[in-house]
Amino acid sequence: MDHTTRAANLREGWRLAREAGLLTETSLPPGSWASSPATRASMRSNTGRDTKPELRLRSLLHHAGLRYKVSARPVPTLRRTADVVFTKAKVAVFVDGCYWHFCPEHRSVPATNRDFWVEKLEKNRARDAETVRLLQEQGWTVLRFWEHVSAEEAAHEVIEQVARARGTTEPRRPRPAVGPR
Repeated sequence: MDHTTRAANLREGWRLAREAGLLTETSLPPGSWASSPATRASMRSNTGRDTKPELRLRSLLHHAGLRYKVSARPVPTLRRTADVVFTKAKVAVFVDGCYWHFCPEHRSVPATNRDFWVEKLEKNRARDAETVRLLQEQGWTVLRFWEHVSAEEAAHEVIEQVARARGTTEPRRPRPAVGPR
């Protein structure tokens, strides 16, 4: 292929692949809410845990000497999972993504399937509020942070709340590393 630009080469390559029957159009499964196969693939690739903001927060908490459970149910009988859980201190931490939890500062609604998405995101917000209420009724301290809040700010708040719940004025300090003797 000797076209003048890389884009022209790619167009020609895709045209030849289609003609040779190497490409097939994938259809959406029956009942799928996705507006296209590409949208469906993108949404399926979203993870529910270990996002960059969560990993950064957990790293700071671990460095401060705190130990916790990751992506766990604070109350085993309640089908709600917190991102970071301090079971003895009864502190549950959630790091909410701006898109999925409808951040008032950064929220956006897709133009395609708008009604579906507005309803879905509003249900997410309602479930978040219900989760806070249910956990607080069980005696838990619930901390929610938007993904755009700095991890340092969130970690500071978590450390303070855990220390308060443990009845201490200062957070635990990490033990010194034990090296070879």
